[in-house]
Amino acid sequence: MSFQLRGVIPPVPTIVGPDGRFDPQGMGRLIDRLLDSDVNGFLFLGSAGEFAQLANADRRRIAEFCVQRVAGKRPVIIGTASCSTEEVIELSRHAGDIGADAVMVVNPYYSQLTDERIYQHYRKIAEASPLPVLLYNFPALTGQDLTSTLVTRLATDCPNIVGIKDTVDCMSHIRTMIQDVKAVRPDFLVFCGYDEYMLDTLLAGGDGGIPATSNFAPQITCGIYHAYCDGDLGTLQTLLRKLGTLSRLYAMDRPFTGLIKESIRLCGLDISTALVAPATPPTPQLIADARQLLVRAGLIAG
Repeated sequence: MSFQLRGVIPPVPTIVGPDGRFDPQGMGRLIDRLLDSDVNGFLFLGSAGEFAQLANADRRRIAEFCVQRVAGKRPVIIGTASCSTEEVIELSRHAGDIGADAVMVVNPYYSQLTDERIYQHYRKIAEASPLPVLLYNFPALTGQDLTSTLVTRLATDCPNIVGIKDTVDCMSHIRTMIQDVKAVRPDFLVFCGYDEYMLDTLLAGGDGGIPATSNFAPQITCGIYHAYCDGDLGTLQTLLRKLGTLSRLYAMDRPFTGLIKESIRLCGLDISTALVAPATPPTPQLIADARQLLVRAGLIAG
């Protein structure tokens, strides 16, 4: 890879207006604020980016805008997942054409597949993609786990598959992924998806996290990464407690993206917090509850 991927990579929400259409002005403000922070890269059109609710043409337009706005200042990963292998390949080629640095692909999330069929899906994508491919494991949503055995096979056979985002609420799963896959591919990247496992992932030999709270609290997640690198235990203790408070957001609403957008707005950025249908905005009570978490974490005044 011609770029370095490690540390904190926010899965950036897609900003849309009240009509559900892409809002480039709001998206640009969010990207600019994140560029002013210490985040190490960007993931666009992941779960928080509402990729599954967007039409193919919209995904392409959003990807083009985001790559242009970042303008090479940080690495950009584009989510190109689909239940169709061919569509993943098309979107991945498009990401290469517009200058992205890598793609991330969650496994098909409707038809249940054998591990062999998942392997063939990813192998075809890896062989056709002009960009490095990161796997995305989110079994709570896809219904199927990418096991360390399967990922080790893919990492061994497909040099273009360079890493994984392991969104599993179980540190032993991430630890096993790190130990098994890095044993055959030491350069293979392992990122956690759940925010509160980032430090444990780093300590276990992983490469960082892709935490949605970094969209509104990069000082906390990036602070944890820097404190880890510096061996600053005192700062780690303080920031981990704040991150633990913020992590409660994910269990408050489904999908959680609305509360991430509301938290960005509550932390001072003027954006639309609308969602892409069929998602709808969180209730006023949920927004009030989220605000209290931000107060407890010291992000906004009470």
